[in-house]
Formats: sequence, C-alpha cells, structure tokens
Amino acid sequence: MSAPAAYLMETGHQDSSAPDSSRRARCFEVWAALRSLGRQGLEELVDRCCRHAAHFARELRVAGVEIPHDVVLNQVLARFGDDARTDRVIEAVQREGTMWAGRTVWQGKVFMRISVSNWSTTSEDVERSVAAILRAYGDCR
Repeated sequence: MSAPAAYLMETGHQDSSAPDSSRRARCFEVWAALRSLGRQGLEELVDRCCRHAAHFARELRVAGVEIPHDVVLNQVLARFGDDARTDRVIEAVQREGTMWAGRTVWQGKVFMRISVSNWSTTSEDVERSVAAILRAYGDCR
C-alpha cells in the first residue's frame, strides 16, 4: 500500500505515504479546531488561507512567473521558465529560509508548490515570501 504524490520526497523506503496517513484519530484535530474556533472561525481561517494564496499568485504573475491555474483554494503552482530553473529557485528559496515551498510535477512539468495552511500567516508574511521567491528567481536567471 502507498499514497504517492509528486510533492512527497522520495526516501528510498517502501512506504512513501504522507506522515499523517499513519496517525490514528486524525479527525481529532478537526474536532479541536471546530471546538476552539467554531464554524464561523474555521470558515474565516480557510477563507484567509485562500486569500493569501491568491495574493501569492497575483504578485508572482505580475513579476512574470507562470501560474498555470486559477487560484481558488490555498494552493499555488509556480513555474520559473523551465524545469531546471524551477528546481534551482525551489532550492534557493528553501535554503534562504523565509518560507518553505516544495516541488511537484503537473502535466509533465516541474512546479513550485506553495501551500498556505498556517493559521498565523499574515499578508506581510506573503509579501516577505514573494520577495524571497523573486530574489531567488533573479539569482537563478
């Protein structure tokens, strides 16, 4: 059994599933969030993460980065010209440390996968992260 995904790192182990896939009581976190935030609070959290993702996409598009999809959830795919350059930008962003974004393959092409899912992410965090991505992109041209 496995739960492969292009954004999961290959470890060489037989089990390539996401860490959460093996945990029991996964619904407890959802229950705790609903109990703590309520339905309206959880809805606002999801909406805010989606707005931040759209903000990422707008800023990166303006700078000439390929965003191949309409951003309607909390996920953004970004491509920096070709596979090799995209890989270099991802590595540079991870090394720099302002944010973390992974690598994925979609329709046979390499993309940076930006996932906005932290409750504490702010618009200022997005701006700092976009700036870090664009610096890395400039350095990798």
